[in-house]
Amino acid sequence: MSFLLDTRTSPSTHVLCPAMELKDGKETLVFDSSLLQKQPNLPKEFIWPHKDLVRTQEDLKEPLIDLSGFLKGNEEATSRAAELIRTACTNHGFFQVINHGVDPGLISAAHNEIESIFKLPISKKLGMKRRPGGVFGYAGAHADRYSSKLPWKETFSFEFRKNESSELLVVDYFKSVLGDDFEHTGWVYQKYCEAMKELALVIMELLAISLGIDRMHYRDFFEDGSSIMRCNSYPPCLNHGLAMGTGPHTDPTSLTILHQDQVGGLQVFASNKWQAITPRQDALVINIGDTFMALTNGMYKSCLHRAVVNRERERKSLVFFVCPREDRIVRPPPDLLGTDKEVPRNYPDFTWSDLFEFTQTHYRSDVATFQNFIHWFLSPKA
Repeated sequence: MSFLLDTRTSPSTHVLCPAMELKDGKETLVFDSSLLQKQPNLPKEFIWPHKDLVRTQEDLKEPLIDLSGFLKGNEEATSRAAELIRTACTNHGFFQVINHGVDPGLISAAHNEIESIFKLPISKKLGMKRRPGGVFGYAGAHADRYSSKLPWKETFSFEFRKNESSELLVVDYFKSVLGDDFEHTGWVYQKYCEAMKELALVIMELLAISLGIDRMHYRDFFEDGSSIMRCNSYPPCLNHGLAMGTGPHTDPTSLTILHQDQVGGLQVFASNKWQAITPRQDALVINIGDTFMALTNGMYKSCLHRAVVNRERERKSLVFFVCPREDRIVRPPPDLLGTDKEVPRNYPDFTWSDLFEFTQTHYRSDVATFQNFIHWFLSPKA
């Protein structure tokens, strides 16, 4: 939960007074980082267990994957990129790509628009709060869902998919939720999502090549998918040694494409330790998620990662979560199971909507999300 400072008391006592919002007859707490930053002590709801707070001074030394050769059809460069991806995905499920074809100016514009969203008055942000069980809209520290180990961040999420009624789904969403003044912001994210989707399909081809299967298999599987775009803001935190921007977890989605600013904070669990990812303006971060792990029968690992907060500087990031169509059956391609299916299945068939429902209504994503989903999925339902 998050709290505001009760100004009716002496400054020396710093009594915390919950800032409540009444909605549908229920009170929920409000995250207002500008007031929280003035408090010397971190509210206990933001304090994480020691095991999650183990710090690292080591950077992950992973080769950058240059996509220029693959995009030009160079077979040698394609083979080299596929081999690097295979090594990374079998080890920890994380890699970075450069020369990816996304306009640097578009990435900068998308970062610039983050501030216009999160600098809105708190009343305006609450007016675009996501609905219970939903994922789209504004969220402050996830205080609407959880009551402990709250992440020190604000998020704004929206959907991107093919829409028969409108080709400008993102633009329309921004205008409907934030008003006509945010039409330009909607256009920036519309173009950004289009670029991310095209890049995602390119990477899906490379992933297939790296696995030795039909290069179009995953591209075709995700072509009509519905993705999630998220803007993140991690405000400065005086007690950064006790808080987390995002706790240790794997993404339940298929593929995550992230661009972080130069503040840094992303860390990946590799070789049995947390290792930091040095920000690169020209690189996009790629994480394998639980759904894609299932699509490889466990050959590729879902990336365990987290985000730490900074004492003095706000951190911002752009995240594009690639998902299949909700009703698609998640199962590995036959080529990964052998001609006579002699390779045992590690996971049952399920749909993306099954896993999405589990993470939104039954379980908080952490280091064991997928194992717990499988247990829940296979258990008898009342």
